[in-house]
Amino acid sequence: MLPSVKILLWRSLAVVSLLCGFVGAFVPIVPTVPFILLSAWAASKGWPRLEAWLLCHPVFGKSICEWRERGAVSRRAKLFAGSGMFFSAVILQFLPLPAWGQSARWIVPLIFICVFVWLWRRPEH
Repeated sequence: MLPSVKILLWRSLAVVSLLCGFVGAFVPIVPTVPFILLSAWAASKGWPRLEAWLLCHPVFGKSICEWRERGAVSRRAKLFAGSGMFFSAVILQFLPLPAWGQSARWIVPLIFICVFVWLWRRPEH
């Protein structure tokens, strides 16, 4: 693959991830931090200026550095993510779903529980 195409793909992934993270700051069912981490990782592959900006960002910079160094997640982020998953699972129970989507009522909460257990076991700052 041509180097310029590779860089374009990395940059595209970085921008799309950053936009999804921005949406996640306002929409409860969309996670913010995983998309910001993905954006920083993709930027490290093809957009050093964006990576530097994310690492120096007053809100996300410290979290990105902690994740890269130790795989650490702050307790506040864990609680925020857990409450977001909980409320999303509760809302899902009351949404009208088509017959083929009824299994989502128990599959999604199971996934949330697995993610929460994994997240809670991560080291903290």
